[in-house]
Amino acid sequence: MAELLARRHLPEGTYIASAGVRQGERDPFVDAVLAEVGLDLDRRQPQTLDDLEDDYFDLIITLAPEAHHRALEMTRSSAVDVVYWPTPDPAGAIGTRDRILDAYRGVREHLEMMLKKRFG
Repeated sequence: MAELLARRHLPEGTYIASAGVRQGERDPFVDAVLAEVGLDLDRRQPQTLDDLEDDYFDLIITLAPEAHHRALEMTRSSAVDVVYWPTPDPAGAIGTRDRILDAYRGVREHLEMMLKKRFG
């Protein structure tokens, strides 16, 4: 979700990659809330930090404490800006489908707000 939203705010040609600390499965709720704002993951699948093609970054934005810690470890000897945007994990939402979707929408809106604040 974060990668596609970031692509809307950054200039075309900017290298943007999204990765997690652990391998995960594609989440259909992410697809649903992205479709609501006209975005589509197409065939993209979740990847880990180890899967990334590039290991040089100007900026790393982390959304979870574990990811932030890992990013700081990875960049210990690099001049990379590592920023932490605390973001709730919507995968823990329970209840009706609408309630779960609302949790994912909340994350989408939080990321949109943070991206606009950082990148305009």
